[in-house]
Amino acid sequence: MSFIVKYKDSNSNARVGTLRTSSGEIKTPVFMPVCTGGVPKALRIDALSSIGFNLIVVNAYHLFLRPGHKEIKDFGGLHSFLNWKDTILTDSGGFQIFSLSSSATIKDEGVSFKSFIDGSTNLITPELSIEIQESLGSDLMMILDDCPKSDSEYSRILSSIKRTQQWALRSKKAKKTKNQLFGIVQGGIYKDLRKLSINHMLDIDFDGYAIGGLGLGEGQDTTYEITDYVCSFLPTNKPRYSMGIGKPEDIINSVEKGVDIFDCVVPTRNARNGTLYTSNGKINIKNSIYSMSDEPIDSDCDCYICKNYSIGYIRYLYMSGEIAALSLMSSSNLYFYKQLIDSIRKSIKDGSFMDFKKTFLERYKDEEN
Repeated sequence: MSFIVKYKDSNSNARVGTLRTSSGEIKTPVFMPVCTGGVPKALRIDALSSIGFNLIVVNAYHLFLRPGHKEIKDFGGLHSFLNWKDTILTDSGGFQIFSLSSSATIKDEGVSFKSFIDGSTNLITPELSIEIQESLGSDLMMILDDCPKSDSEYSRILSSIKRTQQWALRSKKAKKTKNQLFGIVQGGIYKDLRKLSINHMLDIDFDGYAIGGLGLGEGQDTTYEITDYVCSFLPTNKPRYSMGIGKPEDIINSVEKGVDIFDCVVPTRNARNGTLYTSNGKINIKNSIYSMSDEPIDSDCDCYICKNYSIGYIRYLYMSGEIAALSLMSSSNLYFYKQLIDSIRKSIKDGSFMDFKKTFLERYKDEEN
């Protein structure tokens, strides 16, 4: 893997880069659709290629539980299993272990938890996490980290940083393949702990660095402040990934701080809950004002959905419980995200990023209509 910064914004820390992996070339900033179990919710995986995505994130924890990393390896690896030729990033699943299993127990050895599928008890160590991800054959891997809640006490977050440091060392030592490995910076809302975690990760020296533990209720201003702080210490020649950050306004503000990679379930999850993204902000398909409307979802959008279907028809499908509605809406939302990230990248190249940010945020309203 190589990462090259090609353009820098003169009025912020925003940058455009190229990330080369064993499966292709990624232009950054980039948004990764979430394919937790190997597929985006309510869509075929090839729909992502049609929209223009060439990087996805898949959860190793879920695939470890079902169908199993050894089974996928025997199949020929994750690329063959999914029929996805482009780049795959696998998340180790630390966050999901803690959020999906109330019985998760953290030990220095690793994390013990009960499967949310069959209740079986499992232990994932840093070494096993690397083995799982290497068996899957992903291009970009994440270390196993201890990720406490954002409102955890100082002492709990300090212990998580020390444990994550040891797990990071063990993860790098266990790595056998050419798959590229990212370290994860934790530390909650405490800058001194963030700096301690940064020092740990830089000392170990990873191929890229992720910012973990944000977007968990700490508030937008704090999210941006911590993001800015962390990015100021990370090397400029390696990619930066803000894990789970993905609201449109959060992406723009985080790009301004110097972040390169994003992922979030928001586009597809919100689609399933009736929310659509447009250049003017979010709309709720359940609102009766859209009943039998012959207008597109977004008159400024040139995606297949907006050019071929009215919002009135899509609302009818959604209110009728038709599965097709979820597919159409998820596709529309992901297209919005792809256009947003492409526009951000173009504005940085053109030297107009701050103007783009101002114009976009003045027009885009986060409240639903």
